[in-house]
Amino acid sequence: MTDTSADLVILGGGSGGYAAAFRAAELGLSVTLIEKDKLGGTCLHRGCIPTKALLHAAEVADETREAEAVGVKAVFEGIDIAGVNKYKDGIVARLYKGLQGLAKAHKVNLVEGSGTFVGGTTVEVDGTRYTGKNVILATGSYSRTLPGLELGGRIIASEQALALDYVPKKVVVLGGGVIGVEFASVWASFGVDVTIVEALPRLVPNEDEFASKQLERAFRRRKIAFKTGVKFTGAKQDDNGVSVSLESGETIDADLLLVAVGRGPNSAGHGYEEAGVKIERGFVLTDERLRTNLPNVYAVGDIVPGLQLAHRGFQQGIFVAEEIAGQSPRVIDESGIPRVTYSHPEVASVGLTESQAKDKYGADVTTFTYDLGGNGKSQILKTSGGVKLVKAPDGPVVGVHMVGDRVGELIGEAQLIYSWEAFPEDVAPLIHAHPTQTEALGEAFLALAGKPLHVHS
Repeated sequence: MTDTSADLVILGGGSGGYAAAFRAAELGLSVTLIEKDKLGGTCLHRGCIPTKALLHAAEVADETREAEAVGVKAVFEGIDIAGVNKYKDGIVARLYKGLQGLAKAHKVNLVEGSGTFVGGTTVEVDGTRYTGKNVILATGSYSRTLPGLELGGRIIASEQALALDYVPKKVVVLGGGVIGVEFASVWASFGVDVTIVEALPRLVPNEDEFASKQLERAFRRRKIAFKTGVKFTGAKQDDNGVSVSLESGETIDADLLLVAVGRGPNSAGHGYEEAGVKIERGFVLTDERLRTNLPNVYAVGDIVPGLQLAHRGFQQGIFVAEEIAGQSPRVIDESGIPRVTYSHPEVASVGLTESQAKDKYGADVTTFTYDLGGNGKSQILKTSGGVKLVKAPDGPVVGVHMVGDRVGELIGEAQLIYSWEAFPEDVAPLIHAHPTQTEALGEAFLALAGKPLHVHS
């Protein structure tokens, strides 16, 4: 059996794994990166990037339909799904080629194959053992389903939804979280009859209630049906479609059922438990510095409890690389990780919801909501929504929540404000270019600082 060594061995080449590899290489460490599929992982090939490409195609479809409202003559003739997929796949291919070039430029030893962590700091791939001074576990996540609900045929997960070569007529989306509302948004723009089924009381239930209400109002206007607080009880399929049963006794017939009930940690089958890694509900447990219970073994990304977001894994990968290199990086603030749902309209947030802030600070939490109706650029874009700020008693703003088209582009400033622990009086003097949607943030902080301008009482 061949044995090879490096300063760092990484199992998994997704956002967390490749970020760790590239940063470690920059810091002078020798790196072996093991990936059984393609560098870039789920986010690049079957998640974030292709989904957002579909969402942009959906945006173009909506703008074409509504072009007359801004004085542009255009005719919407339908969706060429082959053309949409060519556009989507082209973006993925270009980014994948770029990642491969970066791996080569960083002199990362890229090993293709399914790896098994065999204990110590060693990973085995097809009979070859790769031993590092340190190991990072970064095997990502998979699309979950519900007990008794088997994926296959007309019952699909997001991966299959991205690969469809036709536009269905009617779809039921099981799950009103990020994945569910994004696909519902795409399909509605493509002309599909969509119904979302969510067991919890509201859509995007992990967001502030303000955001849920705004999104639900927008979805009603778009004629996207949703049933909240209703549990799924079963599904039957045949050659003609799928029939979805609800606890209420209602049955919904559709062409497809998209199961979007979240993602599970991809920790099974990699030797983790056998090697003694502490696991809970499938997640690899770590401390705040992302160390597992085993010496010199770290974990990053979706297998670590917390938000399952590509940019979280990416930052964790950089953090661990710097930790191993002795740079003692600052611990990542989980509440400071920005969150964006790329539906139409978008939902973007950072920090605590009002409910979370009250649990932490008590009832004297202050909030302010600025309506995008007063923002010139939002009116030009014909989008509605708002910006909600959550402020700790006699303290800084601890949460920023936004709804509206393109508000995801504002999350960078919102994150800086949160991380800065800024008071309204700190942000109010900052100048926001006119006309931009960033002015909505500025106006909200002006109002919370006691000097409202474009705000109706």
